[in-house]
Amino acid sequence: MRADAGRLRFRRRLVPDLLRRNVSFRHFWTGQTISLLGDQITLIALPLVAVLELNAGPAEMGYLTAANLVPNLLFSLHAGAWIDRRGGRRRIMIAADLGRAALLVTIPVAAWLGLLSMAQLYVVSFLVGSLTVLFWVSYNSIFAALLDHEDYMSGSSLLNGSRAVSFMAGTSIGGLLVQALTAPVALLADAVSFIFSAAFMRASKATEPPPEPDMEGGIMPGVRWLARHEIMRADLAATATINLFNFMFFALAILYATRDLHVSPGALGLVLGSAAVGSIIGSLITGPIQRRIGVGPAFALGCFLFPAPLVLVPLAGGPHARVLAMLFIAEFGSGLGVMILDITGGVMMAALIPEALRSRVSGAFMVVNYGVRPVGSLAGGALGAWLGLRPALWIATVGAVAGVLWLLPSPVMKLRELPQPGDATQNRV
Repeated sequence: MRADAGRLRFRRRLVPDLLRRNVSFRHFWTGQTISLLGDQITLIALPLVAVLELNAGPAEMGYLTAANLVPNLLFSLHAGAWIDRRGGRRRIMIAADLGRAALLVTIPVAAWLGLLSMAQLYVVSFLVGSLTVLFWVSYNSIFAALLDHEDYMSGSSLLNGSRAVSFMAGTSIGGLLVQALTAPVALLADAVSFIFSAAFMRASKATEPPPEPDMEGGIMPGVRWLARHEIMRADLAATATINLFNFMFFALAILYATRDLHVSPGALGLVLGSAAVGSIIGSLITGPIQRRIGVGPAFALGCFLFPAPLVLVPLAGGPHARVLAMLFIAEFGSGLGVMILDITGGVMMAALIPEALRSRVSGAFMVVNYGVRPVGSLAGGALGAWLGLRPALWIATVGAVAGVLWLLPSPVMKLRELPQPGDATQNRV
């Protein structure tokens, strides 16, 4: 009996309280954890398909990244309005998972048949991006429906903690799979992860807000609310600036590391995976930081710490060991910062956006925050081809650090606690 009690206490310490008492959220978290692992494999495998299998150059890498992101610019606003009107967010997310799995499978099949081309990569990336828009426009409502207000920070920390672990495991496994099995075959792992995500999403139960088939105003109420809310407006300006320049960086970083710094795919996967060490630490310390300095200042801290360490990438040079060390430190520090940013940003959105406007505001937020990403990718590819990879990376890293300046004069810096539902601050315009 004493041994059984000891095992029970150990299990309770090992499994977070929220996952033990909220079965629906546990299913949701499990599915997302598996899917995030697969996403990180694709993050390294898909660009390497282009570089290693099809000999893509800087401009083509920019086009590939942009193809995945353009749907955010084209569809986010209308997807948000359509989902608020239609409802059924959980079913939409399941369908998006299954559709993305089917699309990714076509790449290794085409490679096996000798038919793989950049055109196919562009089309698959665009369609996967379109389904991802439907998934993420629905996400905020499902997150809020599964959790009580007081569990927002814990739930966001758990989901982002899984993301942090996926950074380490996914990119490392992805690099090794590419080296051992080729890049197209490595994409099958992400396809399988989407199937698991759909199964666990189906098992989760969330009391979704009812659809609003007769709602007036279409897309504009979400746009107006976001434009008038001082905190969310500053949040969007900062994150959109960071994303614009970071995606200039992302479009070129793998190409720069493999061609200019001569980093092998396996080593690159391990270096990128080092971000997870910082991300895991970030997911653990964000709650204490938020309690110490307030949720708004913690968000601003994340907006600085996420992009700042990446300046080490264009600085990297000298002996190969020193290059790898600088890349490791850059990824570690950036991983730490992005967790602080994402956790605090996510709970601010969950607490501040009115229930009836969640998908529309999420769509309006995405059309800017995600819409700048293909612009950044295309600009990165163009600058890389025009100025060279290293000068373009300098512009990208310094520009991203400047994003935090939007927050300094804003009410974000005074936001200490999350507002309760119904507080005046929640709907302030």
